[in-house]
Amino acid sequence: MIIILAGGKSTRMGKEKPVLKIAGREMLLWVYEQASKVGETLIALSKNTPKTKELCLREGIHFIETPGNGYVHDVQWLLRELGTFVSVASDIPFVRASDLALMMKELERRKLSLTGVLPLSRVPKGLKPAVYRGYAIVGLNAVAEEGEEFFELTNPLLALNVNTPEELELANRIAKLLRSKFL
Repeated sequence: MIIILAGGKSTRMGKEKPVLKIAGREMLLWVYEQASKVGETLIALSKNTPKTKELCLREGIHFIETPGNGYVHDVQWLLRELGTFVSVASDIPFVRASDLALMMKELERRKLSLTGVLPLSRVPKGLKPAVYRGYAIVGLNAVAEEGEEFFELTNPLLALNVNTPEELELANRIAKLLRSKFL
């Protein structure tokens, strides 16, 4: 199962991120479209994201409501309630179905928690992702009871986590470039 995490407080953005639009479409729908190509997908909401809940109801997207007590607490709650899963943040609009499928495959194979990372050499210039032990941490993970290992991914756009108005504008510019390239 893939769970899209969409229940955060969005303190840096100042408004609910999952419903912000990129190229005229809610950011959550960018992620959901890719995730639903891979398998069963559920949106994790909280009391912090009432507009996201409205979007899910309007679009007929299945969701679960978490306690909304923070990322770690909610992920642990989801693990207890649902068992192992792949998590992806709703603010990584350029995640691809192939990224998600690869993480699902590794979760099934290894049966342990995996933190999705990018080598810093793959991070596009100008992006400032969270860095730990020489890797960019991306919001795509496998969540299990056991272990914790890094899992290297290759999609450079995973480094764009939309947390600020400037990153939202960058995502809009990238979306326009991608559209023109593939249309």
